[in-house]
Amino acid sequence: MSSEPKRILPSPKWEHFELYQKVREVVFSLPSHFETETTIEGISATDIFTLNSALGATIENQVVETLNRVRSVWDPLGQYRLYTFVRQAQTFPDVLLAKSSPDGVFSAENVLLGIELKGWYLLAKEEVPSFRFQVTPGACAVADMIAVVPWTLSNVISGSPRVFTPYIESAKYAAEYRNYWWKNLRDAKTDSSLIIPPDVGPYPKNGEHILDRPRSDQGGNFGRFARTKMMDEYIDSLNSQLLCGIRADHWRDFFKLFHDQANLETIRKKIKQLKRRFAAQLTLSDTKSFFENLLDLIERHGN
Repeated sequence: MSSEPKRILPSPKWEHFELYQKVREVVFSLPSHFETETTIEGISATDIFTLNSALGATIENQVVETLNRVRSVWDPLGQYRLYTFVRQAQTFPDVLLAKSSPDGVFSAENVLLGIELKGWYLLAKEEVPSFRFQVTPGACAVADMIAVVPWTLSNVISGSPRVFTPYIESAKYAAEYRNYWWKNLRDAKTDSSLIIPPDVGPYPKNGEHILDRPRSDQGGNFGRFARTKMMDEYIDSLNSQLLCGIRADHWRDFFKLFHDQANLETIRKKIKQLKRRFAAQLTLSDTKSFFENLLDLIERHGN
């Protein structure tokens, strides 16, 4: 059994360390900076889960636009005027802080750090972030991050996208721990070894082989990041996030009743179970009216 990897972060002696810290702080504080012109109206509650695929890429693009808009926060002295956050397709990481490039190709020497940016629609039917992270640790620079940005609509089934405090982790550590978990911690009954691409360095070019591959993966689960349990505590905190006064996981459970196309009797039975769960929370006066409204909504759907 191999030893658990250790998280290694940039040294305070690195010439761009202060920039690195400020970028992390800005990513953490995205909810206070995020702006969008996107507005969604008229969506059916039974179609709520389709928002993940319909808006996911748009949210990620708007996060990058937000990072560039608050340049004065991460570059207050204007030392990095030649650098900007850019998205790149088909390779890792998908967001770079790099010098402008006329041809859209960014060489490693012109990149300061990278962010593997993943949007997570908080009400997605899967209940956890479903993205795969398969990049080999050698492709990750020490300053690279993986950032998962949760979002919902401001009024749950309408309004503008609203983002929540992101999950941020060292990309290199995340890749190393993913491999450690795959080989040592999961209950594997088949070959748990991995095929690691050789001679891979940070900021690879499009087309380079940079993904670790399992020798045996009958379920096709390698790289499903949420399964490593690294995000468990964070996911729990987001599921308890109040949306219009109601927990996110309760909204999700409610919408799933109708999306699963169960028969009417099954829906009524499950609605009664939800009513008992929600009614138990009608003790806080500041959220009571919200829960009462939802109970009324459930009652009307169940009769």
